[in-house]
Amino acid sequence: MPLLAALALWGYAVRHTDVSALDDYGLVGALHPAFWAGLAVLTAGFWFTVRDPRRRSRWPLAHVLGLLVMERATQALLYPTPLYAWAWKHDAVVDHLLTSGGLQDAARLGDMAVYDQWPGFFAAQAALVRLLGVDNAAMYMAWWPLVSSVLLLLPLLLIYRTFTTDRRLIWTAVWLFCVANWVGQDYFSPQSVAFALHLGVLAVVLRRYSSRTSASSASSGSSGPSGPDGPKGLDGPDGRGGVRQGQAVWAVLLSLLVVAVVVSHQLTPGMLVVTLLALALTRRHRDWLPLVTTVVIFLAWCLTAALPFLSAAMPDMIRSVGDVGANVETGYGTTPTGAGAVAMSWAARLLSGSVLLLALAGVLRQRVLRRRAFPLLLLAAAPLPMFVASSYGSEMIFRVLMFMLPGAAFFAAAALLPGVRASAAEAADAAARNTERPSGPSRRRFGLPSFSPPSFSPPPFSLPSPPRLRYGVWLAPLVLLAGTLAFVPSYSGKDRINYFPPREVALVQRLFDQAPDGSLVVAANRNYPLAYEQYWRVDHYWFLDDDRRHVDEIVRDPAGVLARDMAAVDAPARAYFLLTQGQTANSEMNGQLNEAQLRHVRESVAGSPRFERVAENSAGVLYVLKPAS
Repeated sequence: MPLLAALALWGYAVRHTDVSALDDYGLVGALHPAFWAGLAVLTAGFWFTVRDPRRRSRWPLAHVLGLLVMERATQALLYPTPLYAWAWKHDAVVDHLLTSGGLQDAARLGDMAVYDQWPGFFAAQAALVRLLGVDNAAMYMAWWPLVSSVLLLLPLLLIYRTFTTDRRLIWTAVWLFCVANWVGQDYFSPQSVAFALHLGVLAVVLRRYSSRTSASSASSGSSGPSGPDGPKGLDGPDGRGGVRQGQAVWAVLLSLLVVAVVVSHQLTPGMLVVTLLALALTRRHRDWLPLVTTVVIFLAWCLTAALPFLSAAMPDMIRSVGDVGANVETGYGTTPTGAGAVAMSWAARLLSGSVLLLALAGVLRQRVLRRRAFPLLLLAAAPLPMFVASSYGSEMIFRVLMFMLPGAAFFAAAALLPGVRASAAEAADAAARNTERPSGPSRRRFGLPSFSPPSFSPPPFSLPSPPRLRYGVWLAPLVLLAGTLAFVPSYSGKDRINYFPPREVALVQRLFDQAPDGSLVVAANRNYPLAYEQYWRVDHYWFLDDDRRHVDEIVRDPAGVLARDMAAVDAPARAYFLLTQGQTANSEMNGQLNEAQLRHVRESVAGSPRFERVAENSAGVLYVLKPAS
């Protein structure tokens, strides 16, 4: 009933939420109150379901799937167009592969050639577009956050079940992972798939490449008639051939997963290497095959297909080593500005900080798990060196948090649950103790047999003793509910930046429908739909990416400076100036130019005889530089 009630409240909220005018609080300020009530009901239902031993695992799974639908499908239903400028960029890369029919180098694509040097995700999407018979990936990429989040469930469950049979711990860890994974890398991107593959590799390594697993496999393989490979195995009576065959199958699966990671994303293979190295240094997982396999495949790709990009980028990569400040820098273009942006930023920080503190409490509180689930501690700690290795465009701190989360969520869940168990034997002992516990007053400690005393009526004037208030019982579900609610502002609090209404998409599409080859598009920043559309034939310039001195020149004399910057375009190519509401929102909320400054830029261009207006609607305006200028 709580699950059905929560989904009903969610459906009602979606139908009565208006996203036509978002403020600085993003979707948080627009959601109907029924949405928050639905999340509360769903969390309560999950908590009591997962703690009820009579409920099968399909019920916690149903609640987790309901959570993912409420978290990740709400935006797909509310917004008529896909979110995130980067998702539109990746759609442009897929379109390039479909248009060109192959990969191209930097001489043709410039900086965008990096995507052709890691084409795994984009080639797979190009094939999917052809298979589905749709025009482009934009037809389905709004639903990608839900799809990519569901893909994470299987490897997460396999990893957690390696270290515990306690269903409460497993499903609470999965729930915490879902509500703490707010960094937004589940959108239509190579990272979303590479992260799922990363967890898949770790699931295989933790379950099939530990010394304990190898020993048990060898034992079962040499057990004669009861072995898993038939009466005498596949290679004589000792069954070693069957064991070797099984190991070969897992090695092939591991290699395929690693190849898919390496050809799809630049950062994830590095994260995988440091994690496998940490595992290989422990006694339990001292099998070097997964690490060596990953390093060999990674190096082979870097020295062949990715070599052009790495040759050009290596000096900057070396200089960034140790530059921790780049991950936490604030200033022009990186500082949340305005009450809404600051509040949403702090909600995300508090959510991540709370989960990490809970994980620390779980490590300190659960001694048994600290020993038996030590590899999960390594999973949480291994990504930390990457924080020092590179800033990754000031995004490394978010990627490190995401890769730490599978291990951190496990121990955070352990902090919320009393008496968690690590092994099946412990679970059986606990069940036996519960079965043996008498229903009436306990007399075991006095050495007396257990029996139920006869019932009798209390004296007519006796008063019942007041019930004991157990505040601790309610603390854990309240913490879980607070984290679940905090996900919404952390994940959707910047939707004013990330959402592009249909009229903005139409305005930008009109630009690319008429722009000749070699044209130049000038905009404040790249936060608009189709920002990289047809990048193989149209150039782009975002003036807010320049140094602050040049930006100040543009603010003082917008039309004059922009006309000078755009004058180098030769006919028949044209130079366009584009200003949309997505650029304005991004500039205001990230501390670049405020609304008054951007209005001054627009009015200056509108009043200049050197520019001609091409199109305009409520989402923005498009101008072209006249040929005489």
